[in-house]
Amino acid sequence: MKRIAILGSTGSIGTQALEVIACHPDHFEVELLTAHNNVDLLISQALEFKPNSVVISNDIHYEKVKVALASLPIKVFSGSDSIIQSVCSDTIDIVLTAQVGFSGLRPTIAAIQAGKTIALANKETLVVAGDYISSLCVKHNVKIIPVDSEHSAIFQCLTGEYNNPIEKIYLTASGGPFRGKSTSDLAGVTKAQALKHPNWTMGSKITIDSASLMNKALEIIEAKWLFGLEASQIDVIVHPQSIVHSLVQFTDGSMKAQMGLPDMKLPIHYAFTYPERISANFPRFNFLNYPQLTFEAADKVTFRSLDFAYYCLNKGGNMACILNAANEICNAAFLSDRIKFLDIFDIVETTMGKATFLAKPNLNDYFESDKEAREIANNLIKNV
Repeated sequence: MKRIAILGSTGSIGTQALEVIACHPDHFEVELLTAHNNVDLLISQALEFKPNSVVISNDIHYEKVKVALASLPIKVFSGSDSIIQSVCSDTIDIVLTAQVGFSGLRPTIAAIQAGKTIALANKETLVVAGDYISSLCVKHNVKIIPVDSEHSAIFQCLTGEYNNPIEKIYLTASGGPFRGKSTSDLAGVTKAQALKHPNWTMGSKITIDSASLMNKALEIIEAKWLFGLEASQIDVIVHPQSIVHSLVQFTDGSMKAQMGLPDMKLPIHYAFTYPERISANFPRFNFLNYPQLTFEAADKVTFRSLDFAYYCLNKGGNMACILNAANEICNAAFLSDRIKFLDIFDIVETTMGKATFLAKPNLNDYFESDKEAREIANNLIKNV
């Protein structure tokens, strides 16, 4: 029986993780659930799964959660510091980090320091502080099992191949709702259009990032730290059907690909069961339903975010932290109709040029860089 903490249980990844757990009550139990604002869903989840504790990070909602769960032996806490303390509990085996954005960094650090296995859905943790997190995992002998479908695919392809050098990996991208569009086509697109992803059902933040291919840019950076790669060893290829989730090419020229239907429950299930594979009742892929699997080059001219990622890898230091902070601000601004879609690329690029670059940042530097980059991006947005 694996005891699981879900950080961000009311989001897309968190809710699907609970579906996986519900299908295997003899293998998993929920120890901790956390949310920020979605009180009603958090209460509903706690009533169903009866975790040892829940944390509502927004203090405003604490009393409502406490009263709703008063009849059950569930500990109720509030505030982001409570999440950090709760993940260190001896009763937790796996921590699924499914919080959105930069907010996932501190809890992930705490969980690593406590020796927990990390099921990583919060890619921003490695984007922002990949060098620090990688060193911390070595120090505490902690394994990170990626939950992003692309990185889970690479991880699965490398199982049994750890002593064999990688020549290259290919991260696949669906191309999002704007695949094939030119810069002029994107000048007036709306958030409603950007939120209509052709293959995946995700939260609004990651869906917008997918539309701009910023999500793929963040995945490029994440892959560098997960698999110890150089920028030249990471490529992106557009695969509209989202069946081949990513590929590994070895030095002898052979390639491995992991395939399956576009369903995030599959990589979540694998992360929870690793190194075993246990039976699941998910729909099965049928080749006859997909007589053609196609691939094409990514459009780096229209979607400049991909080149931003390679620039960050080659520059190093805190540059990826700056990229991530600026993007989070732009993503939220686009969702609130304060900027246009193409403004995202301009503001992120300008912020990367204006923010203070640090070649060898420490942990506190990452937090200061994040703060500075957000201020710069916000000021740029005011002048759009």
